[in-house]
Amino acid sequence: MTRDPLSAEITPPEIYARRREFLKTSIGAASLLAVPPAPTFAATAAFGAGAKQSAFSTAEMPTPLKHITGYCNFYEFGTDKEDPPRRAHRLVTQPWQITLEGLVKKPLTLDIEEILKLAPIEERIYRMRCVEGWSMVIPWLGFPLAELLKKVEPLGNAKYVEFVSAVQPETMIGVQSRVLDWPYVEGLRLDEARHPLTLLGVGLYGEVLPKQNGAPLRLVVPWKYGFKSAKSIVAIRFVEHEPRSAWMKSAPGEYGFYSNVNPTVDHPRWSQASERRIGEFTKRKTLMFNGYGEQVASLYAGMDLRKHF
Repeated sequence: MTRDPLSAEITPPEIYARRREFLKTSIGAASLLAVPPAPTFAATAAFGAGAKQSAFSTAEMPTPLKHITGYCNFYEFGTDKEDPPRRAHRLVTQPWQITLEGLVKKPLTLDIEEILKLAPIEERIYRMRCVEGWSMVIPWLGFPLAELLKKVEPLGNAKYVEFVSAVQPETMIGVQSRVLDWPYVEGLRLDEARHPLTLLGVGLYGEVLPKQNGAPLRLVVPWKYGFKSAKSIVAIRFVEHEPRSAWMKSAPGEYGFYSNVNPTVDHPRWSQASERRIGEFTKRKTLMFNGYGEQVASLYAGMDLRKHF
């Protein structure tokens, strides 16, 4: 069972007003940067001013746009953080379809424009934590993934959801390497995928999602390490058994299926007890479940999170 957000977790109106002003200033400044333009769709009018702020948003100040779009993990475009901003502008996002298949009653193939009309677009300001030890606060635009999943009516034996990212050899230079087994695959338990915090992200900072951040749509799971939030999704599959993700195949001793943010379980090569917010110099303590424990801890009741990391 999930609960409504605590009153302390809801952004106070006065903070929200100041944050809105900050967003406008940041977007204006970011327009002067050499960041590849975001894709455009027929449903662009659904973004920006039409997006209501979700009660699940944190009151923390968002990370500046220049950092969110300029410091990225998107291995399909290279392993350096600066590779996606330099190369992702070549990603072809129109036309774009996503297939929902597997253990479902009503398999579907939807265009991006159809997906954008499935549910009201919300603004959700989430803390995001990378497994490498850095973090951001990102004002996403999207809607609960559950709104999409219910359209296909999962069967009773569907226990997990597998997410498959695009492979475009002509635009994604990174897929020519063997750093991962392509396509990029991630997975969630069905109850995790249906959780109200789990977002289908289609934009950030009031605009359509930039290509280097996973356009035209991506997964956003704020209580897990960032690599769980698959980018540029082309297929969602409902399966009975736990999927093997790209990172589990590459380094099973380092990357587990759950990958919940947990300061007590270190990566084999570094501590997870602290993190550095991009744009800041000092480190801060890492929060269990990235600070979303009140909402998601019940999903893992009785589980040994050191074993199921």
